[in-house]
Amino acid sequence: MKRTLVIFCLGLTIISAFAQKIDRKKLVERHSIVIEKVDSLSSLSLGNGQFAFTVDVTGLQSFPTFFAKGVPLGTQSEWGWDSFKDTVGYKQEESLKAYNQYGRQVTYAVQNSTTERNKNASNWFRQNSHRLQLGNLGFEFYNERGDVLTITDIKKIHQELNMFTGKITSVYEINGEKVSVITIGNQKQDGVLVEVESALIKKGQLKIKLKYPYPTGQWADFGNYYGEEEKHQTQIITQTNSSVKIKHQLDGTQYFTQLNWDGNAQIVEKKKHEFILSPDESKTSFQLSVIFAQKDEIDNSSFKSIAKVNQKTWKNFWESGAAVDFTGSTDERANELERRIVLSQYLTKIQCAGNYPPQETGLTYNSWFGKPHLEMHWWHSVHFALWGRANILQKSTDWYFKAMEGAKAIAKRQGFDGVRWQKMTDNEGAEVPSSVGAMLVWQQPHPITYAELLYRDKPTKAVLEKYKDIVFASADFMASFAHLNPKTNRYDLGPVLIPAQERFKAEQTFNPAYELAYWKWALQTAQNWRTRLGMPKNEKWEEVIDKIAPLPILNDVYLATESAQDSYTNPEFKTDHPSVLGAFGMLPQTGLVDSVIMKNTFNLIMKDWSWNETWGWDFPMTAMTAARLGMPEKAIDALLMPVTTNTYLPNGHNYQDGRLTIYLPGNGGLLTAIALMCGGWDGNQTKNVGFPKNGKWKVRSEGFSKFF
Repeated sequence: MKRTLVIFCLGLTIISAFAQKIDRKKLVERHSIVIEKVDSLSSLSLGNGQFAFTVDVTGLQSFPTFFAKGVPLGTQSEWGWDSFKDTVGYKQEESLKAYNQYGRQVTYAVQNSTTERNKNASNWFRQNSHRLQLGNLGFEFYNERGDVLTITDIKKIHQELNMFTGKITSVYEINGEKVSVITIGNQKQDGVLVEVESALIKKGQLKIKLKYPYPTGQWADFGNYYGEEEKHQTQIITQTNSSVKIKHQLDGTQYFTQLNWDGNAQIVEKKKHEFILSPDESKTSFQLSVIFAQKDEIDNSSFKSIAKVNQKTWKNFWESGAAVDFTGSTDERANELERRIVLSQYLTKIQCAGNYPPQETGLTYNSWFGKPHLEMHWWHSVHFALWGRANILQKSTDWYFKAMEGAKAIAKRQGFDGVRWQKMTDNEGAEVPSSVGAMLVWQQPHPITYAELLYRDKPTKAVLEKYKDIVFASADFMASFAHLNPKTNRYDLGPVLIPAQERFKAEQTFNPAYELAYWKWALQTAQNWRTRLGMPKNEKWEEVIDKIAPLPILNDVYLATESAQDSYTNPEFKTDHPSVLGAFGMLPQTGLVDSVIMKNTFNLIMKDWSWNETWGWDFPMTAMTAARLGMPEKAIDALLMPVTTNTYLPNGHNYQDGRLTIYLPGNGGLLTAIALMCGGWDGNQTKNVGFPKNGKWKVRSEGFSKFF
């Protein structure tokens, strides 16, 4: 490693210089994505954090059906939601079911199947509202006879995504002619800019197709359902020689699409909800800007300005915040880990950096009806603050102000204080029925985590004043949810409760290890906020902090829950998230966790867990625990464990299975683990502490913030 040393002697003051900064452009561009064959799992995305647009090898969304079961060709935004018409008159309370909790009846919004009406009502509120696929924008290619060509006719493919410039370049051959396409994301509005060059334009054999799908209303929506044409309306509302504006009307929403182009192109409605744009045949090149908007207020920026803003935005992103470079490492896994890190930064920037908690499949396609899951918000977004990009975390944290009234209503209905944060929700903070989600509690302390990270980024009274209501109301619920056990004089969590490891029955489960540790840390942190504001400690919170139940132990290892003494002998309980590790890896020491016992627990889990039945964020969580335990070799092993759910596709997405082909909590989790391994945590003074010191890893890092 080259170092520059400069020493200034000013009296007794000596200022020493520092290692050469990482070349961010070189780092990012050596991991540019190159695609040279048709692969339904290798589609590429552009976006701005609030909108994403995913393309196939043609540079647009030309073959959405082929890609539907891979990584779909989505066009999604934060604002694009719809609800079907409720012709029955369902009520939220029809999804509620009462459970005996602490000697009283407490209602939870579950998938209630008490009656057929209850079941249908629960399903209705899970399905509505649902996130929309806004439209398919693709090429339509023809041969000399006018036949439409297919994806098998695409030859000699070379497609590249340069993440430093945010530009996709696609070069291929079809029907004997070369096609070159540049696709760029619009960073100020929700859309893309495309430039295409080909002799096919002059031959009239290359056109642009814009097609509007209808929402499926199913758990997943891949953006290629074209049925039920009569249930939505599409119409051209304004048109000139170089532009068109189209209105799409659905049951519960409407939005607009603006197309601007160069030359004398013509657009026609080929059939219902499908438009064909024919470029000027006197040219061999064509330029098109497409913008999707919730309102009929669209800024018609020039092509040049869109491209310039895009390039500047991405340059600023990569040259700010943190970076890590493994150049010179001899461990054969180093390059792959660096690739995953760079691509995960890109993906979370375009998919998870908006004003709302994202869904687990981001802005690519619907999973769970497009709904965000608040327990996953931690894995989507904590890394932004640790990578020196706290301003991005702030945007989605501020959404909790909007969701507070709904969260307060849940707590009040259940007889608890403060706010009980939703699990599965929507932009408005609605409570969505879920037989698992309604019982989860580990999302409850998350807003305290986000607020604390934002305060550490800017330790000012203004930050304390802004977020204190969220912090205090979250803590109020936590203190009232904890139940004083008269036999032990300790505060228990549950029953009714399902822990982060979703393998335990709500009515039987109590005192899960991770949740106990998180409860204590979050309440202590809330008390610290009161102290910082010159307020006295909350006596109820302090009582729960002092008397919280200890983490359950058996044979010198921590159990998943106190109610499951067979945590490591019952095969069912060795699947899903090994969240007991989160009590150490995701949290600082609170006095509840013994590092020796946690090390025993870690070793047992690494050896005996059913790793093929886990999720993408389990590997970063395991790595974080290993790093804090002083086992950096195990941290690397965890991050690169050869398990299907730890697969990172050529486009950087964390693949889970055929149902969930992308999983952004895995990408965000990886970045959080790397931040911990590079930047360390409070009380740790060793740089790059989470990497082995065996001579095989050369780690240069800069810009990371310490974790708790």
